[in-house]
Amino acid sequence: MGWIGWIILGAVVLLAVMVVGIYNNLVGLRQNVRQGRADIDAQLRQRHDLVPNLVETVKGYAGHESSTLEAVVEARNAAAKGDPDSKSEQGLRVALDNLLALGEAYPDLKASANFQELQSELANIEDKLAAARRALNAAVSRFNTARESFPAVLFAGTLGFEEADFNKLDDSERGTVDQVPHVGF
Repeated sequence: MGWIGWIILGAVVLLAVMVVGIYNNLVGLRQNVRQGRADIDAQLRQRHDLVPNLVETVKGYAGHESSTLEAVVEARNAAAKGDPDSKSEQGLRVALDNLLALGEAYPDLKASANFQELQSELANIEDKLAAARRALNAAVSRFNTARESFPAVLFAGTLGFEEADFNKLDDSERGTVDQVPHVGF
């Protein structure tokens, strides 16, 4: 084998090492995206699991608000069924907002330590959910950047790495997060 043969062999080996490195990097980044989606699912499940306790607590103080309680239970069941989607989560969010608004109408409920604890836990879950969404979007950004960077862009599609989707605002959040809050004294 002459020196041209060695150069060609070296180039092939270098190319193979480069492709393996790109592949391994993209696999790791794709796993981060999958982990981000799983974290969001876990937070949504926690929210769904909290709803029955919240409903039972409210039922003790405002049992005659059965239509509100039934709406929350139905929305929770719809959201807990299958994969989370924007429409079912929006329905649950609206139903929970209506349920929490009962605290204003029933001072005894609002003063209940159990209700306050559940309200605080729900707020904590919402904060964790927002953090999980931000982490997912960061992971998606890193993955998509690596996938679209040279030389990975030459091999990513062939190796089966499709562009990942960002977590977007659901319909219940659209049009409200960009508005300035009204504060009155």
